[in-house]
Amino acid sequence: MHTPVTIIGAGLGGLVLARVLHLHGIPVTVHEAESSPTARSQGGMLDIHDYNGQLALKAAGLMDEFRGIVLEGRQAIRLLDRNGTVLFDKADDGTGESPEVQRGELRQILLDALPDDTVRWGHKATGVRALTEGRHEVTFAGGAVVVTNLLVGADGAWSRVRPLLSDTTPEYVGRSFVETYLHDADAQHPATAKAVGGGTLAALDPDGNGKWLVAHREQSGVLRTLVTLAKPQAWFATIDFTDAAAAAARIVEEYDGWAPELTALITAGRTAPVLRPLHALPVGHRWERVPAVTLLGDAAHLSTPNGEGANLAMLDGAELGEALAAHPDDIETALTSYEQALFPRSAAAAAEVAHNPTPQDLINFFTNGDRAGI
Repeated sequence: MHTPVTIIGAGLGGLVLARVLHLHGIPVTVHEAESSPTARSQGGMLDIHDYNGQLALKAAGLMDEFRGIVLEGRQAIRLLDRNGTVLFDKADDGTGESPEVQRGELRQILLDALPDDTVRWGHKATGVRALTEGRHEVTFAGGAVVVTNLLVGADGAWSRVRPLLSDTTPEYVGRSFVETYLHDADAQHPATAKAVGGGTLAALDPDGNGKWLVAHREQSGVLRTLVTLAKPQAWFATIDFTDAAAAAARIVEEYDGWAPELTALITAGRTAPVLRPLHALPVGHRWERVPAVTLLGDAAHLSTPNGEGANLAMLDGAELGEALAAHPDDIETALTSYEQALFPRSAAAAAEVAHNPTPQDLINFFTNGDRAGI
């Protein structure tokens, strides 16, 4: 294939696609809005599943590098009720199929596996329009313009490429995360560190009111927590998240009566809580084939978080790359083949998400992989 591929977005999915194309000798350029790989934090830990994310890394030829960044022991799982009572506790015995890694480190091994000039940093797409004969024009902040014969939108929830294919936009799902961090937790917050254990803690209210905490043990004694509240966006708008103490105090009011070692995950941090509203595309989002353009990851199938998003994005990237390599002289056949697998896979994953899982739902999932209700 002599047609260069233009990817918008240097997230995990876009980078896997670029790596697979590079392995097959297909020219590719990635345009990324961030100014550099370290322009912002890349988020916390990811569990990379053997049935999707790891398959993508195998296609990218990066399994050895992946194994080198796995955080040992982090597959441990604990489920507590709001009183701090342990309902379920599973140690990481080394046999798990979804090892944990830091998102930033995973992204870096993908970047390191590409030629230096593959990613164009500081290229924020501001507009995309169709030209003739399947070509597309992308305009970037600052006025730069590229014209491409094959365009891939890997640019996340608010994709600039998606409108070429679909008029659908993400909608608020009725709940949000509030992200908090505790540093040096074992020394500074021993009761909370003990409650979290060696890997992931989930604590939720059995009343099914959408209140729950998920905390992850990261590197260097850091505990990262996602506090979940089922509230309208207008409710969160009344909170000043630039005032760390006031924001934490307002959020923890919703967890009145919870064990202090759990509420400390909200109140004891040295950094301001960060609001992360949750949006999703409709389950089964799809589009009619449009020449020479497609989507992957959240741009294609943004869903309520369920542990599958990054894994699916990477698998999308790998499968799209393999399809293009298999049909080097027929882009449309490649894109059709890719989308025929993409649509049912992403719809099935999104359909499994429930807004308010019960403790028993989580126990079923942790013990036998039954994702119903999660």
